[in-house]
Order: sequence, then C-alpha cells, then structure tokens
Amino acid sequence: MQENPQRGSVQSIDRAVAILRCFDVRAPELGISDLARATGLSTSTVHRLLLAMQENGLVRQTDQRRYAIGPLVVQLAHNGGIPTGLRDAALPVLRALRDDTGETAAVHELLPSGQRVVLDQVESFHQLRRTYTEFGLPVALPLGAPGKALLAFLPFERQQEVLKGPLEQVQPATITDPEVLAEQFADIRLRGYAMSRVERTPGICSVAAPVFGYTGQVAGCLSVSGPETRMPVERMEEFGMTVAEGAWSVSELLGATPAARDRSTALAGGR
Repeated sequence: MQENPQRGSVQSIDRAVAILRCFDVRAPELGISDLARATGLSTSTVHRLLLAMQENGLVRQTDQRRYAIGPLVVQLAHNGGIPTGLRDAALPVLRALRDDTGETAAVHELLPSGQRVVLDQVESFHQLRRTYTEFGLPVALPLGAPGKALLAFLPFERQQEVLKGPLEQVQPATITDPEVLAEQFADIRLRGYAMSRVERTPGICSVAAPVFGYTGQVAGCLSVSGPETRMPVERMEEFGMTVAEGAWSVSELLGATPAARDRSTALAGGR
C-alpha cells in the first residue's frame, strides 16, 4: 500500500518534535545514535530528519558532529513570537477571563523570598470593581486566594515552614489556623484552584489558579476577584474552573507539561 502523503508529512512532524524534546539542560548536545535510542527511530530516519531540521534552523551541528537546538528556536524565543515572561504570556488570557466573568483578572508572581506580587491586571467594566494598586509590593502567601494557590503547590517542607507562623490576621475572616490552611491546600491541589472570601481586602472575594513554569514548579497564578455582593460561592466555583483552564494555557506557553506539573504537585502533597 502506498503511504498517504498527508499522513507521511504529519508523521515527519511528529518525529521531528520527538527529536527536539530530547534536548534539555542535561543533554544540550546529542549524537545521531543518542537520538535514535531516545526516540526509538532508526539512525537513518534520524539522520534524514536532522538534515531537514538543520536546513530550517531547528537544529545545528556542533564541532563534535553532534546536534543541538538551532537558531530558529532561539530567535522565536527572543523576537516576541514566543512569550517568555509570565506577564506577557498571561495578558491575553486575563482579557479573556475579564470578558468571560465580568470581574477583574490579575496575574501574580511568586518571589524567591516566598512572597508574591501583583504583576498586572485587566479591570472589570463595572463601576464597583476590584482594582489593584499595590503593584510590585510583596504580599505574604497565606493571605487571599492568590497566595494560597501558590502556597498549596510549593514543596511540602516549604508549606510546613510557613504554617509554623507567625500567620497574620489582617481581616476578621483571615484564616490563621495552620490545620485549616493545610486542609485547604489539599483541596486546592485536588480541584486546581483556591478561593477566599474577604480574607485580605475588605469586601473582596477572589478565585485563583496556579501557573507552572517549564520545570513544572509553580511560578505564579491568575486570579479573578470582585465585590462580595457579586461573588456568591456558587459563582466563585464556576469561575474557579474557568481560571484554572486559563492558568494552564499560560503554563503551556511557559513550557510546562502535565508530567512535570504532576511531579511537582505530588511533592507539594508530601508524596
């Protein structure tokens, strides 16, 4: 039987992608035999694909006649064709979240210090709305849905350090009981999003979902927040699924994979 030309082209793309996935920080350069073993393809097939990929800048040949990621991939990463930062990757999704929910959507970044900051927002069109004003100012993680969405996916040991306190009570509804927070973290990992009702800012309720980087570790989160009068629990749960889907689309733009995310989530659960 003759091979379907269209299917043959698709198969070549699949195989080329499989070759590109072999390169990482531990294996920046690979030979034809290495790539054949990693992909399960024959050396002749790998050699043929590498020639075509090299012509298109997807791979390059090194001095040792091995192969590495090519200049086209690097160019796409630096010319704006591929968003490389959390804010740039998130902004189109924030606009869609604002339009879908009618409420203010924001992106938050996890700091090396173990705090978070608001990077940007797309405000609701309602006259009465949530408006962030503290851009760049560090916020403690246990406060509010964005912080809990980050903290729930940090390594288990890091969570334990935070839960040992002190845990600041900034509103009457702020949760400072470490056992209650630990239970919430488990629920957040299960459903994929966090909720808070007037826990940090007077009159404001929030829903947030984590964003993962290419290593699978949590890097930030997206949130939707609005006045308590427009955010009953049922509506927040609906928003939660929407925010989680949007956050994962940003994660994929940053290079995250389900396998890496799941490994990170398992570590966050102490497994």
